[in-house]
Amino acid sequence: MQKLLIIGFVWPEPSSSAAGIRMVQLIQLFRKLNYDIVFASAAADSEHRVEASLIGVQYESILLNHESFDSFLLQCNPEVVLFDRFIPEEQFGWRVADVLPNALKILDTEDLHFLRDARKVAWKENRDTQISDFHSDKSLRELASIYRCDASLIISMVEYHLLKERMGIPEQLLFYFPLLPSSSLDQTELPVFNKRQHFVFIGNFLHEPNYAAVVELKEQIWPIIQKQLPGAEMHIYGAYPSAKVQNLHQAKERFLIKGRADNAQETVKNYRVCLAPLRFGAGLKGKLIEAMICGTPSITTPIGCEGISSEDIWPGYIKNSAEELANAAIALYTNEVDWKEKQRMGFEILQSAFNEKVHEERFIHWFKKLKQEMSQSRWQNFVGAMLKFEQLQATKFMSKWIEEKNKPKL
Repeated sequence: MQKLLIIGFVWPEPSSSAAGIRMVQLIQLFRKLNYDIVFASAAADSEHRVEASLIGVQYESILLNHESFDSFLLQCNPEVVLFDRFIPEEQFGWRVADVLPNALKILDTEDLHFLRDARKVAWKENRDTQISDFHSDKSLRELASIYRCDASLIISMVEYHLLKERMGIPEQLLFYFPLLPSSSLDQTELPVFNKRQHFVFIGNFLHEPNYAAVVELKEQIWPIIQKQLPGAEMHIYGAYPSAKVQNLHQAKERFLIKGRADNAQETVKNYRVCLAPLRFGAGLKGKLIEAMICGTPSITTPIGCEGISSEDIWPGYIKNSAEELANAAIALYTNEVDWKEKQRMGFEILQSAFNEKVHEERFIHWFKKLKQEMSQSRWQNFVGAMLKFEQLQATKFMSKWIEEKNKPKL
C-alpha cells in the first residue's frame, strides 16, 4: 500500500465542527484509493477526537521545531503529504521538502483564513469588505503556502474564483472539492412539519463567527420572534461553549444554551427552522448543509449561503437586517406549505451541487493526473520554487534556532 501522511492543525473531531467532518471525508476517500494513512499533529490530545480505528488511521504526536520530525518522516516515508490548513504547512512543509523532496504535497485550505479575517475587520467597522483588506500578513502567508504546495483543495467556488481571478493563483494549483453531505438519515422518514418545533443554531464556539451570530440572535433577533411566537424556543448547540456563551442562557426568555450535541443530525432533524445570522466567515457553512440533510429549512445571511447556492434559490430565506431575519423566521415557522417547498429545495441543492459520487469521481481522476504530472507542474511553478527557496532561508533557520535554544544545556 502507498502511504499518506496528514499533518493536522488539530485532531479530527467530526462531532465538533464541519472541519472535522471534512477531514474524516478526506481520510475515507484516500482509503478508497488504497492508502495507508498516518495522521500526525502537534496539537494537545483531545477527548473528543474520533477513535483512530474507526476511521482507519494511525495517530502520531509530533513536536514543533524539533529534529525528531525529520526522523519520523524518514520512518513514515509517505508518497503524499496532506497539510490540514496553511499553518502546519508553514511549520512542517520545509522539513518535508528537505527530507522527502519527491513527496507530493497537498494543502487542504478548509476555508481561506485571510478572507475570514478581512470580513471580520469590515464587519466591525460596519462596511463592505474591500480588496485592500486582503493586503495583510495572513493573506501573504496563506497565498505563499498555496504556491509552495503541488495543489490546494478549495472548499468553495467563491474562494476558487477569488484565488484564480483576484489573486492570480494558477488554475493548476487549485482543485474545487466541497464539503460533502454524509448521513444515514432517510429523507422519507424525517419528522414532518407538525412533528417539529422550535428554532435551532449549531456551531463550534472556538469559531468566532458563531459566537457573534449567537449574540445577535440573543440581543436583536430573538426578542422580535419571542413576542410573535410565545410557544417557540431558541436552542443553541455547539462544542466548546465558553463562560460568555453560557451566560447568554435565559430560560425565562426561552433562549437556551444546550452545549455539545452528541449527534448533530439526530438533533437538528427535530427542529422546524435553523437560524444562522452569520456576519463574517469563509468557506462553506457546515451547519446549513447539515440543516438541508435534516430537512430543516434555514434563515441566514448572504455570508451563510455563500458557496452553497444563490440567494434566490435557498431552502429558506436570505436576509440582512435583524428585523428582516426575524420576520422571515416567523413567516417560515408558521407556513406549512412554504416550509415544505423550502425543504424540497434543500434536497434538490444537495443532489445537484453536493453529489458525493460525482465529486469523489472528479477527485480520483484529478488526483491520478496530479501524481503523473507533478514534475512538469513543479517546473512551471516558478513562484512556488522561489517561495520554497526563501522559506528554506528564513523559516528553516528560525526553526533550527528555536530547536537549538530548546535543547538542554550541558
